[in-house]
Amino acid sequence: MKFDLKTLNDVFFRACTGNDGPVMQTRDAAGKWQPITARQLYRRVHAFAAVLSEWGIGKGDRVAILSENRWEWAVTDFAVLALGAVDVPLYATLTAQQVAGMLADSGARLIVVSSAAQYEKVAAIRDQTKIEKIVVMDQTPTVTQAVWFGESMPPNDTGAERDVNFDRRAYDVRPDDLATIIYTSGTTGESKGVMLTHGNIAANLNVSTSAFSWGRQDTCISFLPLSHITARHVDYALFCHGATIAYCPQFDLLPQAMREVRPTIFVGVPRVYEKVRQEVLRRAGESSVSASMLQWALRRGQKQRPAILAGTRPHSATWKLANRLVLRKIQQGFGGRVGTYISGGAPLGIDTASWFLDAGIRIQEGYGLTETSPVIALNTDLPCRLGSVGRPLSNVEVKIAPDGELLVRGPSIFKGYWNKPQTTAESFDAEGWFFTGDIARLDADGFLFITDRKKDLLKTSGGKFIAPQPIENQLKADALVGNATVVGDKHKFVSVLISPNFPVLEAWAREQGIAVSSRGELVANPAVVAAYQKVVDRVNATLAHFETLKRLCIVADEWTLESGELTPSMKLKRRVVEKRYAAEIARLYADEATSHG
Repeated sequence: MKFDLKTLNDVFFRACTGNDGPVMQTRDAAGKWQPITARQLYRRVHAFAAVLSEWGIGKGDRVAILSENRWEWAVTDFAVLALGAVDVPLYATLTAQQVAGMLADSGARLIVVSSAAQYEKVAAIRDQTKIEKIVVMDQTPTVTQAVWFGESMPPNDTGAERDVNFDRRAYDVRPDDLATIIYTSGTTGESKGVMLTHGNIAANLNVSTSAFSWGRQDTCISFLPLSHITARHVDYALFCHGATIAYCPQFDLLPQAMREVRPTIFVGVPRVYEKVRQEVLRRAGESSVSASMLQWALRRGQKQRPAILAGTRPHSATWKLANRLVLRKIQQGFGGRVGTYISGGAPLGIDTASWFLDAGIRIQEGYGLTETSPVIALNTDLPCRLGSVGRPLSNVEVKIAPDGELLVRGPSIFKGYWNKPQTTAESFDAEGWFFTGDIARLDADGFLFITDRKKDLLKTSGGKFIAPQPIENQLKADALVGNATVVGDKHKFVSVLISPNFPVLEAWAREQGIAVSSRGELVANPAVVAAYQKVVDRVNATLAHFETLKRLCIVADEWTLESGELTPSMKLKRRVVEKRYAAEIARLYADEATSHG
């Protein structure tokens, strides 16, 4: 289904028109899922927009949102956009000083936060910003210097069915008007405020999900941070299709939400799929019989890849048996009703995609950037090509530069970086092509393959270029590996730092009778080192000689968003890792001059 959206306000009106059923689901204080209807959505957005207008918020003013995923996030977003104002979504996991920098840079006048903890974060740095009012979604008696969000809501969701003046103001917003400033997660440097117009995002929404026949029968759990363009884009698309969105504010609540909501659409970043796979392998590894059954079932699935990739159910009797006994349990981990699995936000990795395909789950990988609103390409139901990110959207032009970098052009490409005219100018060539920073190739059928980040490519002292991400993805396929970073730029050979999947490693160590008093002692144990060397050796067997990992360092730390090695979208901050473990890396190459590599 193609849409004819001009602005994001068209998304709001589409969600509120001709649908008496639920458009959202939210868990109440008792833990029960409660529906929010289209009429309730309209009334709440209308009411909050009226309050914002009374406070002087109007066209072009910036309003920040610092919150986990919840219905109030969407209501705030739509209310701000309806006034022609600009929202500035911030990750709930940011530190106070990070929030201060983004609020000051954006010049936000008002911020809506989720909780007392988020309020305290803002209150601590408020004098560094232009914030005039703080609105808190939770009713928190201890917070006295803020406005409770609930005060602006209509009592019992009553109110006018439609307000002509409110609607006219929303329709007066133009496609070229700025809609949002989204600060990038900063994997390679400082965060930049990406300016996206209403028309940028609307143009992308018009075609990005047109191949999917989603409708009111569908439900999707919104758990990826809405401050990330991928999650926000998905929710907008679901509103347009008439599907129901169930909000899950905490990642650790996702397994429970999947059991209760039983979604029909699942959208995750690669790390989510990797964690599911590792958990399946961990549980199977607790029993030799279970492990053997899993391997047998996956071998049956491997023979049926063409059928599963085509979206059809295999006819093989042995596959049906494998599915009934083993594979269906993996699918039930997602709730048992998912018909569409999508991955975006980072490279999925051919190994992970293949494993899930063998398990009967076709993950349709897509690709895009915050600067492109975000979708550039997406695998649809047919055709779908393993390892690719699909064919480029119909309204996005792509070309490959002589050095392999992907360049894109089209109506969904961003307006520029906020307060950074020089950086903006350097991001485009004279013909308006945007430099994505990704190395890519197009096959004969027009499918796009992303091989690595241009800035992440390693070049050995022998002049060989090595793409680290595919190697790292292979390593992370093993249940023992939490994360991995390939290092060795300008050296004779490449090596790897591995952050273990500590729950799996510690369980394995107990089974082996390894007693240690600390993680540092654990990763230094010869048996542990040998186990990880076997993982590296298996990956090395698939690589060209110049790509093979010659040395290994197992670190005693888990890399997380909180500790700073991962972005909020779970991408690796390579420069942070290299800086934090500079001494370990130096030891890997201490004898480089005399080593054979």
